Amino acid sequence: MAFPKIGNLAPAFTLRDQHGKAVSLKQFRGRHNVVLYFYPKAMTPGCTVQACGLRDSKKALAQLDTVVLGVSPDPVARLGKFIDKQDLNFTLLSDEDHAVAEKYGAWGLKKFMGREFLGVLRTTFIIGKDGRLKHVMDKVKTKTHHEDVLALIKELGL
Repeated sequence: MAFPKIGNLAPAFTLRDQHGKAVSLKQFRGRHNVVLYFYPKAMTPGCTVQACGLRDSKKALAQLDTVVLGVSPDPVARLGKFIDKQDLNFTLLSDEDHAVAEKYGAWGLKKFMGREFLGVLRTTFIIGKDGRLKHVMDKVKTKTHHEDVLALIKELGL
């Protein structure tokens, strides 16, 4: 799977959030930058570290007029539990059929403990207020993800 091209409009989507409400990427166009990050599974150690880093960076992201959308193949109910358990302050989206992950090139072959399987490739997309893709982070470190995102947004001048 190839990533969408930087400079092009980010692929459109509408997914259900932790409350079952429809959220579309186009809702943010002209109003906010978007950090769209794909993660494998709610409430797992790496995904929790990544999400909590973003949670703790909410104020700094807001100052840069940026919202966070986390996407995983988890069902809506699991997303709500993850938010409650970790006191997350941003939107999580359910992509159970992984159609959006595929559209963004964030679904592919993974290796874990000697076996291969298809799954979410931990990837982050920075989308400008104009709806265009500004950057793709495909080498994501869960512990420093939030710092890397903030530095990138500043570097890109968004």
